[in-house]
Amino acid sequence: MSDFVEPENNPKEMRHGFTTGACAAAAAKAAVMMLSTHTRVNESTIWLPAGFFHTFTIIDGEFSADTATCATIKDAGDDPDATHKARIVATAAWIDGSGIELDGGVGVGRVTKPGLPIPVGEAAINPVPRRMIRKEVQEVLEEFGIDRGVKVVISVPGGEEIAKKTLNGRLGIIGGISILGTRGTVVPFSTSAYKASIIQAMQVARASGCTQVVLTTGGSSEKYAMKLNPELSEESFIQMGDFVGFSLQHAKRLGMRTISLVGMIGKFSKVAQGVMMVHSKSAAVDFGFLARAAAETGATPELQEAILECNTATQAAELVIEAGLPGFFDKLSEYACRHCLEHIGGGVTVEIVLVTMKGEILGREEHSG
Repeated sequence: MSDFVEPENNPKEMRHGFTTGACAAAAAKAAVMMLSTHTRVNESTIWLPAGFFHTFTIIDGEFSADTATCATIKDAGDDPDATHKARIVATAAWIDGSGIELDGGVGVGRVTKPGLPIPVGEAAINPVPRRMIRKEVQEVLEEFGIDRGVKVVISVPGGEEIAKKTLNGRLGIIGGISILGTRGTVVPFSTSAYKASIIQAMQVARASGCTQVVLTTGGSSEKYAMKLNPELSEESFIQMGDFVGFSLQHAKRLGMRTISLVGMIGKFSKVAQGVMMVHSKSAAVDFGFLARAAAETGATPELQEAILECNTATQAAELVIEAGLPGFFDKLSEYACRHCLEHIGGGVTVEIVLVTMKGEILGREEHSG
């Protein structure tokens, strides 16, 4: 995961795409159709959970008496998806007996840690894509009156390299990407997709035995958080992006006893104000609040006035550091702790760590409630 960033364009005007799960289902249908008819298939139309049919272009179709292989190209629309333009391949082969077997091949990850919706040892093909693939394959078999067993293997050439751009490794998905999607469509810059990834990461943390999670706003703050907590396993670290309140609620729901938040003053000054969604367009920095917090820690009237005239929280922090008021950052951390506990109704320990852009600690507080 990385920070969720709202695009300049209106997301409603951006082009939607299609999930790896939808692509896999379309390719699987085409492969089984070629296997059944010994005829090249150039298109595959499937029903998407989003509520409509879509036709996928099929490429690289090959078949013999017992196997067939084809592919489609993943189109993520205007979403900055790591799997955009990936080649999703399906190979179908007749097997003894009856029923549909499904597995992952090259470039599709395998689950090695508990906590995910797929059992350990199986290919990382999520439940909805599994159902979509099975449905499309079954319909082809019924259409042609075939009563034979078939095995479908989904592969993604280059998937192992693509996976390095994701957090699959931390989730215990090794060797490639996941085949994902609940609606079949990709909504550009989807907040729901990001939130789902936060919950998934927390479920893995819980299943790994973690009782503490460390929430960060992105890659830089997470790197600093890991240095501050070398005793914690990698599953404990979760990038929450701007979704502070959402992440806190789910951390408590999943039984975490300690929730640490590590970040920089730009976003965490908003948490200190009581803002739980810290995107720049969701809430502005309240410089009046920062000036009052500075006053509580001994700021002169001149410094308070200077803070009121700042353009960014980072600028205010620089003035405070120059004035020699280290207690200011502990005060902000204290406010942030209290607001976090209020937001989730207590019952856990919350720690706030404010760091600089270079990872130096500015303020640190911990409260239980």
